[in-house]
Amino acid sequence: MKFYDCKTAPSPRRVRIFIAEKGLDIETVDIDLRKGEQMSAEYRAINPNCTVPALVLDDGNILQTTAGIWAYLEDLHPEPALLGATALEKGRIADVRWKIEFAGLMAMAEALRNSVPAMKGRALPGPDDFEQIPELAERGKQRVQLFLDRVDTMIGDKPFAAGDNYSVADIDLMIMVDFAGWLKMGLPKDADNAQRWYEAVSSRPSAKL
Repeated sequence: MKFYDCKTAPSPRRVRIFIAEKGLDIETVDIDLRKGEQMSAEYRAINPNCTVPALVLDDGNILQTTAGIWAYLEDLHPEPALLGATALEKGRIADVRWKIEFAGLMAMAEALRNSVPAMKGRALPGPDDFEQIPELAERGKQRVQLFLDRVDTMIGDKPFAAGDNYSVADIDLMIMVDFAGWLKMGLPKDADNAQRWYEAVSSRPSAKL
């Protein structure tokens, strides 16, 4: 297998952490988004969406999304169960992940991609160019702040985001919090549950990758 990564982007980091938590050793190729390498003809042949991550399998099949790569690797290597070990756990993790992605990660992308000068004309990832919309950036920042303010309640007294076990929900939530730092935003200082959770998950070796 060959994993196409980008060290500076949040989406491939989600897979990078997943791979590390599984204890897998997969050949990695870094795609420099700042240089536009995702738009090259060579990479388009791998992922015509011009996004990272991507995973080329030994048989030549190619997976082009984080969710697809996670599902494939989880089935091949079920332990530790990062997508859930039981039907209920899988459902809960999927529920929490949807909330994180919709209210957190998508809001963060909306804010950043519509405000950062380096993304002028590239307000959406992919092969097509879209101009920035400043109003969306402001709305995105508001949504991000609302999301961060609610993480404490999401965690509650649980050790992890979706329950008793570390999962992809923790990967996504940690990356969302780290991502928010790009806008100089973060978890409220008095959010004790969220701060406890964040300290625990960000101290894992996989989080350093």
